[in-house]
Amino acid sequence: MDTIFRWIEGTPLSMWIGQSESIFAFPTILLLHTIGMGMLVGFSVALNLRMLGFMPNVPAGYLEGFFSIFRIGLVLNVLSGALLLVAYPTKALTNPLFYVKLLCIVLATATTLVIRRRALSANKAAPQNHIPGSKGLAGVSLLLWAMAISFGRLLEYTYSRLYVDFNDAG
Repeated sequence: MDTIFRWIEGTPLSMWIGQSESIFAFPTILLLHTIGMGMLVGFSVALNLRMLGFMPNVPAGYLEGFFSIFRIGLVLNVLSGALLLVAYPTKALTNPLFYVKLLCIVLATATTLVIRRRALSANKAAPQNHIPGSKGLAGVSLLLWAMAISFGRLLEYTYSRLYVDFNDAG
């Protein structure tokens, strides 16, 4: 794998993102990743809290209008995450927490989509205090998003290799 990591790290894009002093390189990509996360997780949290009984007078189906925020956040995070991965492939892909983070994101996204489908199948016109099976899923979804964010944040402190040519973190 080191050969692939070395090749990626040697591309102009990787070197620009990871080593440039331009504000449009790493800082802007990280900012976009954070904004995307806010949109993605923000919608999910609102939907999950609704399923847990908060905002009981708001019909669950009304949240569908905000689903585009979730989609935009997901696209923004996939694109910015790919760019961050290009900048530091060795750092991310040699860290087991990176894979746990990705698994949490996939499971949390899938759970959010299941909850959304259940919310939309409910009567959109009348408030619903309970949609069968959604409370447990909402709790799991909140936990998965919290884990994904936590593991993502821990990546900065738990890597063992920053680049291919270095055997330590510093």
